[in-house]
Amino acid sequence: MKSNRQNGDGFYRNRDPRELPLYSLPEAAHYLLIPPATLRSWVKGRHYPVRGGKKVFRPVIELPQKDSHLLSFVNLVEAHVLDAIRRQHEIALPKVRRGVDYLRKEFGSRHPLADQKMETDGNNLFVQKLGQLINISEAGQLEMRELVSAYLHRLEWDSAGLACRLYPFTRKRASTEPRVIVIDPFISFGKPVLSGSGIPTAILAERYKAGESIDELARDYGRSRLEIEEAVRCELVLEAA
Repeated sequence: MKSNRQNGDGFYRNRDPRELPLYSLPEAAHYLLIPPATLRSWVKGRHYPVRGGKKVFRPVIELPQKDSHLLSFVNLVEAHVLDAIRRQHEIALPKVRRGVDYLRKEFGSRHPLADQKMETDGNNLFVQKLGQLINISEAGQLEMRELVSAYLHRLEWDSAGLACRLYPFTRKRASTEPRVIVIDPFISFGKPVLSGSGIPTAILAERYKAGESIDELARDYGRSRLEIEEAVRCELVLEAA
């Protein structure tokens, strides 16, 4: 199968494929294992009741087209990182918003959750910049921490510091989960594929649903049983294929 690097010039028209609106809200929520309502509030905002009326919850993630609900690959990465910050480290969303706003202002970053390597100590939010770890939740104080996140281990970055590949979770967000499935905006138009193969997970899942066994698919594609199981999990969210 040819990758988009080879055959996508007409489709991209010199645009960065990472910025194209490609994923519906339900689709993105499915791949990221995030509740659709949560993801919707992050990218579209929502109203919430307060005494005497309502207030607006502003979106944290900026979509490529304001009049559309479609997410880009960059948005997937932002939501993936935001899920880590909120779920794994329990940082309050106002702190996240202050950090994101700070990076946008200080570093001119449209997508600071995707184009900077974020790290956290569970209380404040950090970003590696110019060789120093800047505390962006508290007005930019310089701090040094050695911090590791299972979420960041599922991202790959290019030489410019931009996220270029996402290995979505297919199980329970454990650091030991295999990195078998990859979302690469340059391959298969950003749809999940088996890493190193370009084989779309959707095709494997459709054949599985049609009655073919995991072992049959593994033989047909010359891949391991584990890889086929992960592909099916990615599409069907099965606990066991």
